[in-house]
Amino acid sequence: MNNVRSVGLILACIFSVNISFAQEKTVMVGGAAMYPSKNIVENAVNSKDHTTLVAAVKAAGLVETLQGAGPFTVFAPTNKAFDMLPKGTVETLVKPENKATLTGILTYHVVAGKLGSKELAEWIKKGNGTAELTTVKGEKLWVMMKGKNIIVKDEKGGIAMVTIKDVNQSNGVIHVIDHVLMP
Repeated sequence: MNNVRSVGLILACIFSVNISFAQEKTVMVGGAAMYPSKNIVENAVNSKDHTTLVAAVKAAGLVETLQGAGPFTVFAPTNKAFDMLPKGTVETLVKPENKATLTGILTYHVVAGKLGSKELAEWIKKGNGTAELTTVKGEKLWVMMKGKNIIVKDEKGGIAMVTIKDVNQSNGVIHVIDHVLMP
């Protein structure tokens, strides 16, 4: 009788977890649902469009940080964005001897705090068309609007467009971008 109760309890727990995930407002990224109850890393590992970013985060030793409380705003480049870098760049960056450089590039994509598209748009408006953000690396990014799209400009003048905005996480928000930002 106790085994039947145990099995019943386990099934009830599984169904309640599935129901709670089903009730969350998810955003699809890279063919996977991004759950607001999961952290940045827990969601990113499921996106087929972010395998390069996830591998880079692991190589830089930033997994634990991005699983932390945050909150963080992450501008997350896709695999295609990394593919636009000169040939061999990613392979070189993920080598152990280049960890500091890789960490610098990745942390340049992260801003402390949770900045959704509405907050970014408000800051852009208050800044007369441009908002300056300070990354966790301590360097600057600028965001602006191009029509209804949010554009991110790096210190070298490179431009990335937010292609999927407001992917809420338990520890922040992700905005998917189409280019890698360079400090």
